[in-house]
Amino acid sequence: MTDRAQELLDRAHTLALTYPRSSGGSPPRGYRAFRRSLRVSADAADFDRAVEMLRTWEVHRGAGLTVVADGPARAGSHVVVGIGPRPFTLLAPCRVVEDVDDPTRNGFAYGTLPGHPERGEERFVVEKRPGEGVFFEITAFSRPATAPARLGGPLTRLVQDRVTTRYLHALRAAVSGS
Repeated sequence: MTDRAQELLDRAHTLALTYPRSSGGSPPRGYRAFRRSLRVSADAADFDRAVEMLRTWEVHRGAGLTVVADGPARAGSHVVVGIGPRPFTLLAPCRVVEDVDDPTRNGFAYGTLPGHPERGEERFVVEKRPGEGVFFEITAFSRPATAPARLGGPLTRLVQDRVTTRYLHALRAAVSGS
């Protein structure tokens, strides 16, 4: 997996995104959109730790994905995530297309590159809410990019929903140390 992933990562900077960038906050026409969030800590002091776990791809690793990245998640960086056992690992190359970086909200959005089974964008944001704690929100819009993803229909959406749930719980576990 790592040789194939590394090859994709090495080419990623030359590839164009596989979807139209959205403006105004709404997804492009024909894309499925969703939003999920979870309180990962009741203590706002855990914000910095949560951001560190997110930016270093530990959330993705904690969700059970393999990760080959060219550095921390920052605008312009690239990552190839893998899901599934060898030799059937499905690789998904992405480019970080946006940073969110202010005192109470931090995270990034990445977009799909050729070779990803979906087309679209996913945003991961950690938010510190005074008196409420630390929340992790994931928003995304996507549609199938490959024949197997199209044929997978509801199964493809189920996998996406399960991975999203695993991201949310991975950050909560990482912040709590369990």
